[in-house]
Amino acid sequence: MQIPMQKSLAAELFGTFWLVFGGCGSAVFAAAYPELGIGFVGVALAFGLTVLTMAYAVGGISGGHFNPAVSLGLVVAGRFPAARLIPYIIVQVIGAIVAAAALYFIASGKAGFELGGFAANGYGEHSPGGYSLLSALLIEVLLTMFFLIIILGSTGSRVPAGFAPLAIGLGLTLIHLVAIPVTNTSVNPARSTGQALFVGGWALQQLWLFWIAPLVGGAIGGLVWKFFGDKD
Repeated sequence: MQIPMQKSLAAELFGTFWLVFGGCGSAVFAAAYPELGIGFVGVALAFGLTVLTMAYAVGGISGGHFNPAVSLGLVVAGRFPAARLIPYIIVQVIGAIVAAAALYFIASGKAGFELGGFAANGYGEHSPGGYSLLSALLIEVLLTMFFLIIILGSTGSRVPAGFAPLAIGLGLTLIHLVAIPVTNTSVNPARSTGQALFVGGWALQQLWLFWIAPLVGGAIGGLVWKFFGDKD
């Protein structure tokens, strides 16, 4: 049975909201208190869990992209109709912005609130580890490419059905473990946009990289997967 477009778009919006609210929320709240012991490992796990849980919850409705780079990569791989790409990207960005707004209003309810980095992505002096623009560009392209390969491979006919969200969630966790020190990990233009809008200034000035690099990486991942010959 064909799922109505509006239901698919609503599922993408809710899924992207959860990814940003859960993943960035863990960085904004729990990781801000060292005594809680979450650290960047906990943030990486939180991002993985958001995708895993929403892939099971609404993946059967929308495909569970929650990320413009994923949607583009699936189009390139022939797994997703190009006509749906722009509507998906629009609702993904909306979901991320609404999640960032919710995080902002919750965080600002604490006395002495300071916005700080607000889990935004950056390079140079705004990279957690001080990594350059070139380092940020390369890691975001590579990790998004591999993320698409994980998604395409785990959802293909060659693997047992029902386990894809586990592989995808663990893959995103690994990606964050690698990239948090470099860029605070994007691999998702929608996630980057929501946080940057509230941080403003430098985050908006550097946002271009966190659109271009993941989209390029996603497209390359789709092309690489086509080389393997999976026509699902």
